[in-house]
Amino acid sequence: MPAREPFPELSEILASIGEAGSRIAAIGASEGGAGNISVCVGWPIEVRRQFPVAREIELPLAAPHLGGWRIIVTGSGRRLRDIASDPAANLGVVLVHADGATGTLFTSPRCLFDGLTSEWNSHLGVHDDTIGRADTNFHAVMHAQPPHLVYLSHVPEYRDEAYFNRRLLRWEPETIVNLPQGVGVLPFMVPGSADLMAANVAGLRTHRVVLWGKHGVMARSDISITRAADRIEYAETAARYEYMDLLAGQRAEGLSVEEMRAVVAAFDVKTSVV
Repeated sequence: MPAREPFPELSEILASIGEAGSRIAAIGASEGGAGNISVCVGWPIEVRRQFPVAREIELPLAAPHLGGWRIIVTGSGRRLRDIASDPAANLGVVLVHADGATGTLFTSPRCLFDGLTSEWNSHLGVHDDTIGRADTNFHAVMHAQPPHLVYLSHVPEYRDEAYFNRRLLRWEPETIVNLPQGVGVLPFMVPGSADLMAANVAGLRTHRVVLWGKHGVMARSDISITRAADRIEYAETAARYEYMDLLAGQRAEGLSVEEMRAVVAAFDVKTSVV
């Protein structure tokens, strides 16, 4: 659903990015410079006061649906926990040109990076694919590396998507309400590769969070970047319960399928998982 006027100003969007980055850091899902964020905005925002340095760039892939949109995105190697204290130093703003192949990158004189995040192609691909299909003027994407989710992806049986979701969705009623299609599960692919980008775009068409095997997750939202962070936190909390149960010798029963179906019915959740 499109955002409505009065649209959030740049300062509000930057504050929400800082809040989301801080929360993901607080749950241990963005060690060092791991993790990245982007927010795609379809209404005009003034960026030159905070990001006055401009240079032309080529986009890593064609984004025909994003001409005229602005994408606020983290720089390569920047710490998500540092965004809140100085967003201009850690973020850039890309104005996508009408051709969908080039753009103008706006940065601050305090900029602490040379290029945009190494996962820039996945961010751009997800934004373009979603906006091309959905009635929205806002879209947010976050990549993080939550330790319990990543650990489970190293265990072979958890790389089966149906098994993975049956095990994780059973721990709290809130999980299926917030992740109605569960978590998409991808095999390991080289970070930043075209293969990962394409598989991630396909996975996020039907899921709100996708697990990158042996690496991390990506989440999206057309409401706010903090909502994308929430979705990562719901998935990571479920993975932490599962990890605890493995350590305890799998003594807990979790929600039954019947109990999960009762939750789905009570909250009118549209799902095909249970």
